[in-house]
Amino acid sequence: MTDAEGYNTLHISTFNGNVLLIVLLLHQGIPVDVLDSYGHTALMWAAYKGFPQCVDVFLRWGASVHLADEHGFTALHWALVKGNPGCVLKLIEYGADRFAKTDTGKTPAVTASELNTQPVWHRALRECGYDIDGHPATPPWPGASYFLKDKRMFATRFLFLWPFVLTWAVIFILSRFPIFLGLPMAGAIVFGVMSCAKQVIEYAPSDMRHLHKTPWMAGIFAGSLFLVGLNWLLVVLPATTRPANGVTETSSHLFLNLVFAALYCLTTFFYAAAMRYDPGFVPKLNGIAEQRAAIDELLKEWKYDEANFCVTCVIRTPLRSKHCRRCQRCVAKHDHHCPWVYNCVGINNHRQFFLYLISLTLGIIAYDWLLYYYFGKISANASETCSVLGADLCRLLNADSYTLILAAWTSLQLVWVTMLVFTQFFQVSRAMTTYENMSGIHLSPPTSRALTSTGAPLDPNLPSLASATDAPGGPGNKNKADGGMLKQWSRMLGVDPFIETIAGRAAATSKNRRKKKNPYSRGCVSNCKDFWCDPAPIFGQRENGSALLGGGKVDYTAMYETPPLMRLTGIRTRGGYEALGAEEV
Repeated sequence: MTDAEGYNTLHISTFNGNVLLIVLLLHQGIPVDVLDSYGHTALMWAAYKGFPQCVDVFLRWGASVHLADEHGFTALHWALVKGNPGCVLKLIEYGADRFAKTDTGKTPAVTASELNTQPVWHRALRECGYDIDGHPATPPWPGASYFLKDKRMFATRFLFLWPFVLTWAVIFILSRFPIFLGLPMAGAIVFGVMSCAKQVIEYAPSDMRHLHKTPWMAGIFAGSLFLVGLNWLLVVLPATTRPANGVTETSSHLFLNLVFAALYCLTTFFYAAAMRYDPGFVPKLNGIAEQRAAIDELLKEWKYDEANFCVTCVIRTPLRSKHCRRCQRCVAKHDHHCPWVYNCVGINNHRQFFLYLISLTLGIIAYDWLLYYYFGKISANASETCSVLGADLCRLLNADSYTLILAAWTSLQLVWVTMLVFTQFFQVSRAMTTYENMSGIHLSPPTSRALTSTGAPLDPNLPSLASATDAPGGPGNKNKADGGMLKQWSRMLGVDPFIETIAGRAAATSKNRRKKKNPYSRGCVSNCKDFWCDPAPIFGQRENGSALLGGGKVDYTAMYETPPLMRLTGIRTRGGYEALGAEEV
């Protein structure tokens, strides 16, 4: 059924950017490539309007990127009219013809040039592995064709291992040269290593085009962990177990070495587990029939909204789950996405992540304690002469400068790790996740930011669109809200949750927490028992989504209603629990 302009319900839903209605209509059997009177598909309309989420839904549903309207404009041409980066990028990723010509001979490049969207066009081409002319980009380094057969695997492995070289080189240079030479040389090494990394990132898949979306941070930690273990094994262990002042001192140092070895092994294991374990991905449905059944069930319950349905995974979202944009999956009881383990922290690996933090904290303390005995033993006859530092520090630096700088770098990590441990202890005692602590839970559907309604024919010459470079709420505007580099590092190091919790601005500590009870909390003792006494194996993977809640077993991948036991402690509202706060314990 269409109106006088040839628009059906799918076209009209696309005008408004109503992605939930689009998903519903597609599951009712409406053809995704149905044309209006002008030969436009819904994909063309979504690209023209600048709705990247709608474009993504149509492309995943199988919409053709090669269809052209009556004037020869493809969806890529229309995306360049609006200039939304997400729309252009998605269309190129799905194989849109970069050289398709309209009836007047205009290619996408010409369209972008005429409508002042060339920066968006060039950026999308670059992120998809093409040069500015639309041809596949060829890396200048030798052997590139061999290494880039599998771009994702090569980029992941390289960007994880390359920080090993960076960490060792910087510490080695600083330990071998005077400070006035060492600092500039270390800076030059950092610049060179980062330049190589950026070269690789330019040819990585489009979702790895930023350093924080790669395993770079995980590589920095793993490299530091490797260097500490090597230093302890080859330098510190022999020196602190060699007989010196009697059996008593030797045996105490041997015991401390055994403690450090145990903590080091535990840190390594739990770090690898947090990185490699499935964090608790919510299983996807098998086929269109199951997806339609899930949608029908939500419609019957009046819950078909953004809070209860994920249009990317096409599943009903369980309580406490969240869709991770990095992992591109919904994660059950989502805590946060951690760049240091290059994985989400969810129900399946949260305990391993917490134990990794605890083991790391105790391991650094044990390592520093060992170094106290180590330097006390080897620095007795060391020189007290150096460039800037006092006599005591000069003696340590001259005794073993490499170990001293490595220890300083390692001990520096204790600052942010301690903050994380404190925050995690606090949240576990309140039965909350980091995401809930920082933003609360909103079960009522949020207001859409993409509501523009018009049925006007597509016109690439509209002045209001020719100058537009992004859509409201589109990817191009994210950097305004994300803050600067300091804010990004604050989030990556876990400083934000710590400060918000200490300052009393987090959901668990806000002044309204007693009015909005946490429906998942049964008191500090019970919450800690649920987390730590869970029968799931610590040194193995748990059954996906299974956990304890109030002493009873639950499945967070399929929990759509608050358990009856928890309702006794919560205050129910018409729209659900707006935010989580911990009750008095």
